[in-house]
Amino acid sequence: MQEIVRALAALALSASMVTAGWGNLAPGADPLGTLVLVNKQHKMPAWQPLLVLPDIPPSKPAIAGNLYMRADAAAAMERMFAVALVQGHKLYGVSGYRAYSTQKAIYDRRVGEDGDAAKRYVAPPGNSEHNTGLVMDITGETSLVHGLTGTFGDTPEGQWVAQHCHEYGFVIRYPKGWERRTGYGYEPWHLRYLGEEHAAVLYDRQMTLEEYLDETAARAALDLGLAPTPTPVPAPQDTPAP
Repeated sequence: MQEIVRALAALALSASMVTAGWGNLAPGADPLGTLVLVNKQHKMPAWQPLLVLPDIPPSKPAIAGNLYMRADAAAAMERMFAVALVQGHKLYGVSGYRAYSTQKAIYDRRVGEDGDAAKRYVAPPGNSEHNTGLVMDITGETSLVHGLTGTFGDTPEGQWVAQHCHEYGFVIRYPKGWERRTGYGYEPWHLRYLGEEHAAVLYDRQMTLEEYLDETAARAALDLGLAPTPTPVPAPQDTPAP
């Protein structure tokens, strides 16, 4: 509960915490725990999470240095990959933490190539979940040659991940059928670490992180005699999140 309260309080303050480029930030523990909300309406608050490189196989050697995560998320990812392998499913890491500068370079390049249309499928710097250190895009042996596509969800590895990732604290952040709520299309490869307790609730109740935080905020507001403020619902999108 303390983690949820910290997250909700920080969401209310996040607008004043964010700088144009995050500046020179000292690494530190994330004060929001695992529930920081980063989407099209909420920027990543202005701090640099502590990062480690998980011991998981990269989808190709060239991206081995792109797999950094927060330590708690990395340890959980290692456990999940190890169990999946024992059960006959080889998984690979594709993309973990992205710095503000990296996201800005991706955003500027895509906008330069596709104009305003690019804003429908690539997040501006500071609005990507990859900035949190709590995310990993993954693939499996079956879909390794196809890149990150929705077909991963139909593979044996993707089905195993969908059924078991919550046991290690992860959720499929952009599930099928919830595009209006999350603002992004179905991404079976995009795993967000919340911790086992929170991930189990989202899995059991088939809800998004936005809904979970809204529900928790509503309960907290009622306890304080305040009117709850729901998370803004983004416009419908069928495009993948970056």
